[in-house]
Amino acid sequence: MEKNLNPQIIQQVESLCGQFEQRATANDQRCEFVYDNYKDLKDLRFFSKGIPAEFGGGDLNYHNLCQITRRIAQSCGSTALAYAMHSHPVALNVFKAKKDDVKAKMTLEKIASNELIIAGTGANDWLESNGSATAIEGGYIINAHKRFVSGGPGAQVLVSSVNFESADGNEVLHFSLPFSTEGVQIQSNWKTLGMRATGSNDVILENVFLPDSAIVARRPAGEWHAMWDAILPNALPLICSAYMGLADAAYALALQSSQGKSSLANLVGEMSNHRTAAELALQDLIDRHAEYQFTPSQGNTEAVLTRKTLVHQGVKGCIEVATTLVGGSGFFQGHPLERIVRDARAMHFHPLPEHKQTLFSGRLLQGLDPVCDLIK
Repeated sequence: MEKNLNPQIIQQVESLCGQFEQRATANDQRCEFVYDNYKDLKDLRFFSKGIPAEFGGGDLNYHNLCQITRRIAQSCGSTALAYAMHSHPVALNVFKAKKDDVKAKMTLEKIASNELIIAGTGANDWLESNGSATAIEGGYIINAHKRFVSGGPGAQVLVSSVNFESADGNEVLHFSLPFSTEGVQIQSNWKTLGMRATGSNDVILENVFLPDSAIVARRPAGEWHAMWDAILPNALPLICSAYMGLADAAYALALQSSQGKSSLANLVGEMSNHRTAAELALQDLIDRHAEYQFTPSQGNTEAVLTRKTLVHQGVKGCIEVATTLVGGSGFFQGHPLERIVRDARAMHFHPLPEHKQTLFSGRLLQGLDPVCDLIK
């Protein structure tokens, strides 16, 4: 943990992580959401830790928020990822509030005063989004089927988007609604290879009333919008921190297994190289964020997406070598490395998957519109 963190927070995180580690195997094997972990985090107000004190939060800086996420992942990847998926929309509002956005300030105050937890669909909807909206007096009636809503069972607020075919063309409406809204239904279908305890169930929106006041942004469907240049730099360092924590845990397990086995020194060095490469890319991601002072641009977003790929490559390489060092015991259910191997595979799905990132970057560097059918 970082030395500049409050000692009380360090103590709290270490105590929490001890409990999370004890629950991780059972939650994973049952594909059960981390209810107890979320309760523990909420009791200590960790869901508002990254909100500035002036809005009622814990005043943690962004760098420390990433460090906490990384530490949690060393004990339970699912808890860390769900926490990151809550934390990044909060971070986006902090970014906006620092630019004097009044609605963002009000949102932060509301989250902090009620210790509200957010779950969203963001990147899964991506540029096109899905669903339909019909305009009525005071708002819209929306219908949609949303996937990968991480942390939904423990959240009070749904952040998502929906298509609206207006006279001016197809729009995407971004909105925030309470999960308690009539017609919002959380499914129980998150049965996956890895990250089994994130509760990333589908959410069905059936004839849901969306008031105009709940719409936070509008944009053309299928096109790049400047909002992504603010969202991704706030989201990806936190998400990558969760996966970096998995690499940390695999590294520690492998290092312990290889002690006294000099014939494995080359593999230990290779594993360390992969982890170091991931760590350097992650640190640069966090540094580019500059504590909410970054300037949104397509060029910066391209740099952020590239570093996400580099973190992924390093994490994947580190964990792969760790499996060789730990050996057959890590192949058994219940061994923490077996869960880590499966959890780490989910990193591919966060934006942008490597094959899409390289296309996006290449097109932008060639002076082309980076958005094409594959990236949509």
